[in-house]
Formats: sequence, structure tokens, C-alpha cells
Amino acid sequence: MRRVAVTGIGALNALGHNVDEIWKNSISGKSGITHIEQIDTENIPVKIAGEVKNFKISDDLIAPKEQDRFDRFIHFTMHAADEAIKQSGFDYPMERVGSILGVGMGGFPIIEKSHSVLLERGPRRVNPFFIPAIIPNMATGLLSIHYGFKGINYTVASACASSAHAIQTAAQDIMLGRHDVIISGGAEAVITPLTISAFASMKALSKRNDEPHLASRPFDKDRNGFVMGEGAGIVVLEDYEKAKARGAKILAEVVGFGSSSDANHITAPHPEGLGAITCIKQCLNTAGIKPEDIDYINAHGTSTPLGDVAETKAIKSVFGEHAYNLNVSSTKSMTGHLLGAAGGLESVYCIKALMEQEVPPTINLESPDEGCDLNYTANKSQKREINYALNNSFGFGGTNSTLIFKREK
Repeated sequence: MRRVAVTGIGALNALGHNVDEIWKNSISGKSGITHIEQIDTENIPVKIAGEVKNFKISDDLIAPKEQDRFDRFIHFTMHAADEAIKQSGFDYPMERVGSILGVGMGGFPIIEKSHSVLLERGPRRVNPFFIPAIIPNMATGLLSIHYGFKGINYTVASACASSAHAIQTAAQDIMLGRHDVIISGGAEAVITPLTISAFASMKALSKRNDEPHLASRPFDKDRNGFVMGEGAGIVVLEDYEKAKARGAKILAEVVGFGSSSDANHITAPHPEGLGAITCIKQCLNTAGIKPEDIDYINAHGTSTPLGDVAETKAIKSVFGEHAYNLNVSSTKSMTGHLLGAAGGLESVYCIKALMEQEVPPTINLESPDEGCDLNYTANKSQKREINYALNNSFGFGGTNSTLIFKREK
């Protein structure tokens, strides 16, 4: 079975338009949560999100006359993928290069605008580019068309575990020898009137509108829901030996992955974290390592009352006393929750933590909730030795995904 290297990473979110900017702001504990600017929130109860500000896709990635034909999540994909691909510098036959991305919801901004056109101006005024503009797999499709990748090309949709499942699937494909390189991760951009209103109706979102920077507070007793985020996190996965042979800089290695189902509830996690426990154990097993080998966990940690406690219980169940020796953090405290792109972005965080030997913080953690008694790296980053980093991603429908990345020394 072949090994899988990470040779490129790219990202954008509320904290910046590239990995270095995002990492610098994260390590300093900066919040990217602000009042929403891209939509009118006057009649919407939630007015805050982790918005990507001042972003415009490069004309080199999508031609100016075509930019309006593709939804915002596709723009994010192209931007972050370009950063990762340039860093990787791979050069293989295009038939050996593919893309598998995760998208949880797809092109809601254009869906909502087009529906208004239908109602107000009639069916003949609906844009003929509507369908390719919004379908989730167009992110991989346009990526393949732009760069000429002729290998595998599809999208994974599993709610907030989408891009973590995409990375798992891509890694397995390389391990089987079917491809030499796969661009993976995910993107999401659904800060829209309908999605914000719908999540607010579920009472899933924080309504701390007067203090946006304090709203996302995983594991804190005063948390009252997650904060929507947007952006992308992309990784270039490559056959490890071929990457070494060409002299590539290997950023990390993908060594473990797990998947499971809670089989419990359409939106709530299992209260004892049973699905997460199975998922993490499976991930450790595929990596061939002991629980004690894990140094850092980038938690799913959305800042919801049920989810944070269930994940903490799962971590304590799997890791026992070692749970108190490792560092946990939720970078969603700074970025908001990127839904289907969360696993991709948080994989980038894990990889950077391995590279820099530093754990990004969980900000706004002032009074840990009852039962939340682990080292969540509260409010300040921490330097420590990190050889293995684990990333949890859990989604509606009870779907779970866990990834383990290994330090490249």
C-alpha cells in the first residue's frame, strides 16, 4: 500500500486570503467574526458570520466574462487550489492527476437570486448558466478543466464532514495506486438570507449580534450556538515515494482515516459520542498508532451545547488519561463553521501545526462548561512537540470523519 504525502496547502477564510495570513492571525488569537456585509440582515435575527472580505477571483483563474457564471464557493475553490498547486509544483501526466472535493450545500447564493428572478420576471429570464453555476461538482469540474487534470473528478457531500471524507477518499485512491496526485479538501459559501434564517430557526446559530468577536466560544459555558463561516481549505495529496524522488518538500503525511455513523438523530450528535468514538478508534487503527501517540486534536468544536460535550466525552473515552496530556483546540472559535469546507480548512490547520510545532488557540474560552475539562489551548497558542495531529469532522445525519496527519521530519 502506497504512502500519501501532502505537498501543497491553500486556504482562505475570514482571517485571510492565504495560508500564511490565516495562520498568523490564528496564532495571535484574532477573531474573524464580524457583522455580515454581503446580504441585508435587517429582517434576519442573526447578523454575524465569518465572512471572507474584499475577495475577487483572479482573472487568470476564471475569465472576467465567466466569473458571474459560477457561484462563490467555486471561486473560493479555484483560489485556494491555485495556492496549493503552486506550492506543490508537481509534474505528472494529466491522466494521473485528479480532484476530489467536499461541498456540503453548493451554490445557494445563485439559487436564491435565480429563484427571485423566476418569481419576479418569469421562467424565460432564468439564466441558462444557472445549473452549472450551482451544482456542487462544478468546483472539481472547473478545476480539472482549468489545469487539464484528466484523472478522477467528483464531489463528496456529507454535510459538515464533506471535505474530510473527500480527503479520506483521495488518500485511499492514491494508496491503491490509481493516481499520483489528487487535489482535495473543500469549499463553502452559503451566507445567504435563506441559510442564515433556516439555521437560526433551528436555534443552531449564536445571536450574540452585539459582540460578534465573542460569539463563537467552543466548550465555554456561555456558548449559545455556532457562527456561520465561509471559505476553502485545499490540500495536494501525492504518492509519497514519487514526491520524495522528485525532491518535493513534504509538508506532512496522511496516515489515518475513519468514518462512522451515530445512527441517532438527524441533527444532534449521540449524547455519549459513540459514533465519534468508533470513528476515532478506526482512524487510529488505520494509522497503526496508539492513542498516546496523538499530540494535538483539531476538534469539530462548533460551539453548540450538545456537540462540544459529546466530542469531549468521545475524546476522553478513546484517549483515557492521555486526553489530559494532549492539546485540543477549535479553530472555529476564530473562523466560524465552514460547514462542508470545515474538514479541509482544519486539515490545513493540522498540517501547519505539525510544520510550526505550535497549537492554535480556542479563543473566547473563559469558563469551561461542566464536563469540558481538557486542555483546549484556551485563548493563547502553545508551542509543543507535535508528531501526530488528528482532525474531527461530524455532520448532520450522524456522519463522522476523522483524519490523522504525521509530521515530516
